[in-house]
Parts: sequence; structure tokens; C-alpha cells
Amino acid sequence: MTVTLPDGTRLDLPDGATGQDAAAAIGEGLARAALAVKFDGEVRDLSAPLPDGAQLEIITQRSGQDALDLVRHDAAHVLAAAMLELYPGVKISIGPAIESGFYYDFEFPDGVTFTDADFPAVEKKMKEHVKAAEAFTREDVSPAEAVARFKAEDQPYKVELIEDLIANNGVKTVSLYTNGPFTDLCRGPHAPTTKKIGAFKLQSVAGAYWRGDSNRTMLTRVYGTAFFDKKELAEHLELLEQAKARDHRRLGRELGLYYFSDAAPGSAFWTPAGTRVFNQLVALSREMGEERGYTEVKTPQLYDAELWKKSGHWEKYRDDMFLTQTGDHHQMGLKPMNCPGHYELFGQSRWSYKDLPVRFSEPGLLHRNELSGTLHGLMRVRQFCQDDAHLFVTDDQLLDEITACIAFAKATYDLFGFTDDDIRYELSTRPDNRLGDDALWDRAEHILHQALEANGLTYEVGVGGGAFYGPKIDYHFTDSLRRSWQLGTVQVDYLAPERFDMTYTGADNAEHRPVVLHRALMGSYERFIGILLEHTAGELPFWLTPVQAVVLPIADRHVDAAQAAAATLGAAGVRVEVDDRTESVGRKIREAELRKVPYMLVVGDREAQDGTVSVRRHREGDEGSEAVDVLARRLAADSATRAY
Repeated sequence: MTVTLPDGTRLDLPDGATGQDAAAAIGEGLARAALAVKFDGEVRDLSAPLPDGAQLEIITQRSGQDALDLVRHDAAHVLAAAMLELYPGVKISIGPAIESGFYYDFEFPDGVTFTDADFPAVEKKMKEHVKAAEAFTREDVSPAEAVARFKAEDQPYKVELIEDLIANNGVKTVSLYTNGPFTDLCRGPHAPTTKKIGAFKLQSVAGAYWRGDSNRTMLTRVYGTAFFDKKELAEHLELLEQAKARDHRRLGRELGLYYFSDAAPGSAFWTPAGTRVFNQLVALSREMGEERGYTEVKTPQLYDAELWKKSGHWEKYRDDMFLTQTGDHHQMGLKPMNCPGHYELFGQSRWSYKDLPVRFSEPGLLHRNELSGTLHGLMRVRQFCQDDAHLFVTDDQLLDEITACIAFAKATYDLFGFTDDDIRYELSTRPDNRLGDDALWDRAEHILHQALEANGLTYEVGVGGGAFYGPKIDYHFTDSLRRSWQLGTVQVDYLAPERFDMTYTGADNAEHRPVVLHRALMGSYERFIGILLEHTAGELPFWLTPVQAVVLPIADRHVDAAQAAAATLGAAGVRVEVDDRTESVGRKIREAELRKVPYMLVVGDREAQDGTVSVRRHREGDEGSEAVDVLARRLAADSATRAY
């Protein structure tokens, strides 16, 4: 048999050769370093037989995420083994590797409470398994044999998983992995031994419903992370410490921007300060949109189910919608997106080719029924507002309008100091559950490729990641933990014009179908604010800060002068407050620094007499005295330019 290596080299091997055989044939050093193999796009055990003609990659510590996923999956098994030894009667469920580490879900016996105070004992037991260099061995058995085994061990979650595999997939065999005394239901792969887990740490405990169903048992989820050596682990833990200071949930609380409450789970309560930030972003979207020919519209929150059926969302998206009924039992749905409302609006008028493109924008309030376990501060919420727009264009205008959307996105992100290094571009192609004609999908994907190439953007292809109605360009940004979140998107839709019978009159006096472009740049304002807080560590651009200056009178006799200074600044458009509490100026400055107020303006006897203020810049210190009217004009000009 012959396999091909990443550099194109062909390697001849005996029939039935494994990944370990291939690594040994290349060299002894690689054989020692090998963790797994990758062929047909999947990572497999080193012991897996190789198919003839495979495109083969040997996975080692240098293989990035593939290698980390292996060692973290190994660590999850070691965690479960330790738990079974330390807590007799514990029920185990699932334990996957995740982007930043791993977790395992447990049901502890009645009366047993597990907290992070128990981590040291568990980590000690885990280290015993790692030190023992236990081999991970795979065994493929019949489902009946596996069910009998886990029933005998009183592990009902494993039994349920196997029974579901039988019912839903008709499997003939299931795979078990054993390390030391522990055997788990697992599809793999794993590294050769537990010794490859160079360093690990348990990190937190959380609750998680079995299979994400709030009607099922609440399990205890134990999170951890693992690396190949202690240095990598230490660097990761240092990153986590830095990320805590940048966590938008913490910053939002410290800066007094918003809070969350069980009164409305997954929906932010915006304070006056946070609302100023929010409204500044909405105003920016409006201003930039008007300059580019967008017209703002306003559409309802609640729609008849028939509209959602017409758009295709009822079939594809119903489980993620909040549904209700009218008094006469008519089914309705809160909108999770603005598109159908904009289609309805477009259909109310007759359009000529001379009218197109039509660009409807709406900072629309949307609701999505996210599972409670997926909610994450501002990044994933149930209620949000989106800088949404839908463009109705001719086929000939499509490429130019996509290019204009890309330029609009760049102009927006530039205002916040985001560069191409901060953005990951992804072209998401047709999913399996798509609707519409494949020829139109071909055209839509091709034109998005064209636009990306013409604009010189480096991008990835997310195969199958498109919406059910069309492919899209997505703009991904990372948070303080380097997790990826989608903000902007540009989507091509040939399906909606057909479903909603949209037409315009062409130059030939015949009716034609427009093409719809779905476009969001900041995405949800909530998520954008969360990303911005984490990227700036709460140091928002001057023009966006809720309070741009605070005036600090030294004593009561300076309050009138401070109020007068604040009035002058406010009249110029500067967002300003007066801190007239009977506290020392030093304390007021410290508190303003913690609030990250850009300017602190001190007023004493001399300043009150001269009509000046002593200017102190956040994090930079004293800048000397300045006339109030001159300062007001300067700060107003700085704010108007929206300089980063």
C-alpha cells in the first residue's frame, strides 16, 4: 500500500500498516513523537489501519489544536478515572475536549457536594494515572455487550447513550477505551499513553443539565485544561488571569454599564451610562448608513406563523423562536431576525430598475430562545438589537454592492482600532439543510469568492456553514480568552425573492426578480460592546465613553465655578458630570480613574477666579491649566472626529 505525506512524498508500506508503522518508516524520532495520525480529514489512533492511497499526516506536539485536543481528551478520561476511585457510586456521563481545555459531567451520590476545594485531592489522583503511563487501548464490541457492561457498573448515562446510538444510527459496534482500571464509551481518538499529558489543572465547577434539557438531571460539570508541558500551562493560566481583568462581564459591572437579572434571563438591563454607549453606536450606524444610501425602517416584533412559514424560518428555525398565541389561538412568533418584515415592506411598493438598489436598515430588537447553558454575558443573549440591513439589488449590481458592504465594514471597524489582525474572514458555503436551486447557490458562492478576492482579503472556507437560504461572508473577532465570536455578516439570498414574489420592472419593461443582500456590521450591539470592552480593557474611545469629563471642586466654595465649567462643556456637546461630594480631591481622582473617565478637571481658588480648570488625563496625569471655553471646543472637536 502507498500513502502520501503532506509534502507530497509517497511512502510505501506493507498491507494493513498502521499510523505507528508509517511514523516508524519515516524515522525513529517521529515514531517516538507521534501521538496520532490524520487521514480523510479525521484524526485517528496510531494503531488504526491506514487505507491505501491515504493523504497522511502524523500528529505530534507541534500539530496545534489537533494535538491539544488529543491530550485534553486524554485528561478528561483521567479525570473520570480519578473520580470513580475517590467517589464510589458517582455516575459518569460525557467528557469531551473543548477549545480551551476539557470537561466531564458527573452525578454525585446523594449527600456528596463537590466544589473547587476538592480539586487538590482529585489532581493528586490524576497525577498517579499520568505517572503510570497507562496505555489507551481500544476495543470494538457489540452494543448489547457494552450495555450489559455499563448496566453492571450502574452507569445509566452510558447505557442511554448506547441505546440512542442503536435507535438513531443502527450501529453494529461501539468503541470502548481503557486506561488503567477505567473503561469508557468513546469514539476516540487518544494518544498512546496518559504520559503524554504533560501538565494539567482543574479550573471550575458548574451545573449542566443532562443533554442540555432543563427537564433532566442537573449534573456537576468539572472544567480543566491540559498541555504538553508546565511552561505552556503556566502561560495559559497567566492569560486567564489577564483575561479576568478584561472580562466584559466584570468591566460592565465595574463601569456601571449594565447588569443581568433573573427577572429577565439572557437580557441586559442598561444603566444610563450603558445606554449612552449603546445609543452612540446606534447613532453611528445611522449616520454612516445615511451617507451610503440606506433608509431606516421600523417593523413589528410579533408576526403570524404564516409569515415565518413563507420565509422558511418556521421549518428551519422554529425551535430557536419564542412562540405565543393570540386569544383566538392564532400562532405567532417573536422575530429572531428582521428579514421577513423587510420583505413585506419591499412588497408593498412597485419598483423600477431605476429605484434599485433599495437599502433598508433597522436597529431592530430581536429575540432568540437560547438555551440557558449557552448564555454568556453580552456575547450570547436572548434579547438583542442588531445593526441589520437588507439590500434589494439587480443581479448586475450584486458584486458592487457586496464590495460596498465590505468597505462599509472596514470603515466601521477602523473607528475602533480593529485591524485585519483582529478579524478572521470566513466564507460559509451551502449547508445540507439548504433550500433553493443549486445553480443559484453556485452563483451566490462564486460572487462572494469574487468579492473577497477582489478586495484582497485572506479568508477561510467554512464548508456547510451558510444559512439555509444562502452563503455568507462572516467577520469573526476574538474575546479576551481568544474565543471566536461572529459580529458582521454579508449574505447573498436568491431564495427570499422567489418565496415572497418580489419583482421590479426592468429596462425591457418586463418583471424581474431582485437579489437580497443581508448585511450586519457590528452585528448585535450587545456583542459588539462586549468585544470592544475586552479589546480595550474598558478603555473605550473618547467619543464613546459615557462620561467624557468629570469636574472636581476642591471645596464647597468652588462648586459654583465647577457647575459653570460643566455647563460650558455640556453646551459644547461634551458629556460631563460634577463630583461635588465632600470627599478629598485625591479620592475623587482615584474613583474617576477606576471609572476610566478620560478627563478629570480640578477647580480650586485660582481656577475659579481665572475661568480655567486644571486638566488631568486618565492614566497620563496632569496636563496643566486650560481655559474652560478652549477646553470645551477641543474636547467637542475630538469627540466629533471619532478618533480612536
